[in-house]
Amino acid sequence: MSLNQSLQEYFQKKLPAYLTALQRMVEINSFTANPAGVNALGEMTANLFGSLGFQGEFVGSARKEFGRHVLLTRTGKNILGDGAGRTIALISHLDTVFLEEEEIANNFRWNPQGDRIYGPGTVDIKGGTLMIYMVLDALREFAPEAFESLTWKIFLDAAEEALSDDFRDLCLDRLGEGTIACLVFEGGTVNGDGFPLVTARKGRASYQVRVEGRSAHAGNNHPQGANAILQLAHTVQKIAALTDYERQLTFNVGTISGGTVVNRVPHLAEASVEMRTFSPQVFEEGVQNMLALNDGFDVANSDGYPCRVHVELLERTEPWPPNPGTESLFSIWEQAAASFGLQVKHEERGGLSDGNHLWEHFPTLDGLGPSGGNAHCSERSPDGGKDQEYVLVTSLVPKALINTVAILNLIGGKK
Repeated sequence: MSLNQSLQEYFQKKLPAYLTALQRMVEINSFTANPAGVNALGEMTANLFGSLGFQGEFVGSARKEFGRHVLLTRTGKNILGDGAGRTIALISHLDTVFLEEEEIANNFRWNPQGDRIYGPGTVDIKGGTLMIYMVLDALREFAPEAFESLTWKIFLDAAEEALSDDFRDLCLDRLGEGTIACLVFEGGTVNGDGFPLVTARKGRASYQVRVEGRSAHAGNNHPQGANAILQLAHTVQKIAALTDYERQLTFNVGTISGGTVVNRVPHLAEASVEMRTFSPQVFEEGVQNMLALNDGFDVANSDGYPCRVHVELLERTEPWPPNPGTESLFSIWEQAAASFGLQVKHEERGGLSDGNHLWEHFPTLDGLGPSGGNAHCSERSPDGGKDQEYVLVTSLVPKALINTVAILNLIGGKK
């Protein structure tokens, strides 16, 4: 029996046990701002991988309202004699976006229905964590020398949905020159003719726009007021005009607030804005164009007192563009898929992942988790217009086969 056939039989035989492990994960509410739940999931996951010989380390988040990051390590014995040894990093996260009250209100729980299993985190990203376990379990069984030789580091972000920079720092601090790949197990999307793998992601910058005007009595002294809300309306139009779909650059004004009472010319107004794009050059141009709105004004009072616009860059996560390191990994995964008569496809995503922080330092590939849909959705409507997050059960074994053989090929290609 070939290795491919043996792997397939192994995964199919153990699938019920794997799904039991996933159910245990899904039944723990791990909303980002529920540190007790995040930590409980981290401990359960550490115990799961402990059966494969991994040692757990729990690292407190920089923000106290979040749970602990988890680093699971299995140190290689270098029995293949490849010098200083090599490391493969496997990336997932613990948190979801669902409040416990939301899960209860929407009856959003572990719920198998045919090929789909609904539930919080089934595809984003607890299914991805399970995929890591499936792959390592098979490597230990069918390629013990390779499994023992490498150092494996599993990084589990406690606050990925909140883009925690301290997790990035943890990864970069614990990974070195011997790291041959960072593999990110975000969920895969559903595609009828192949498995999309993420090879690029947009970067994101967020801003606060603050307008200071001049207050006045709206009835007696209206001309003396400089209306901050009116100025913000002008500024919002300028921000919207910066969007350029041909360059895949978008600006989104997400929230607006201003004023206090209706009989007072408002002296203050604020907006929150985010920007996304794939190109590093376009990203930098977008930042500069946004900051150029500082100190501009369109609205002044009758005496010429102007409203003042202040734009602050709050945070930035650089784009992950197509690059040789990612493409080299994609080629290995493409060959592995072909050995099973399957296909993988390039996918560029607008959302961020921890891969945005790693691709510049190490070859990185994303979207390695099982396929599913409706990530971040908990609602369901009778007409089918709304549906909940789910994972496709039939994607687990094929994706595990591809990942396992690809990692074996990656290791073999680096001897």
